[in-house]
Amino acid sequence: MYKKQNEIIKKLTDKQIVQNLYFTQFLLLFLSLILSFILFDRFEDFLNLFQLKNMTIIYYGIGVALLVIILDSLIFKYAPKYLIDDGGINEKIFSKRSILHIIFLTALIAFSEELLFRGVLQTNLGIWIASIIFAILHFRYLSKWLLFLMVMSISFLLGVFYDMTGSLYTTIIAHFLIDLVFAIQIRWQYVNGVKNDE
Repeated sequence: MYKKQNEIIKKLTDKQIVQNLYFTQFLLLFLSLILSFILFDRFEDFLNLFQLKNMTIIYYGIGVALLVIILDSLIFKYAPKYLIDDGGINEKIFSKRSILHIIFLTALIAFSEELLFRGVLQTNLGIWIASIIFAILHFRYLSKWLLFLMVMSISFLLGVFYDMTGSLYTTIIAHFLIDLVFAIQIRWQYVNGVKNDE
């Protein structure tokens, strides 16, 4: 299955990769709205997810992001390459994007995924179910136990801080910063690689 997925990814054009990413994120937003009508007693309860309670949530979000970025960097530095190879999809998504496009994409991903997994699913079904579904939907990691464990752990950590702060903004900020840093790193490595080839 993993080999088939790698072959499909290699065949996709740059434009198709980005279109699939946008489609997936808007699908998650749509799913969040549908599930909110099913799982919340009142739509106001769903809207309450967006209340900004206090500014400390920003510090929590930044702190969680820094922790994950440091730990992930250490894992990516010392783990064998075959354990952390995602098939090149992140490189295909971010290597040729402008910085502004990367910021927009990572903000969209953070918002849509945190709304669904923390805001809708965790609020109604609990941290374990939300974390498991989050990890499973990152299906390209299912055949890579270390990547799957990392995604599951990050999801659970975000869930803990969502429960602690009661704010969706904490996890959106953390998710955004984590994705942004790694996406810019991919872009930077690509640009340096192109310059070195010239």
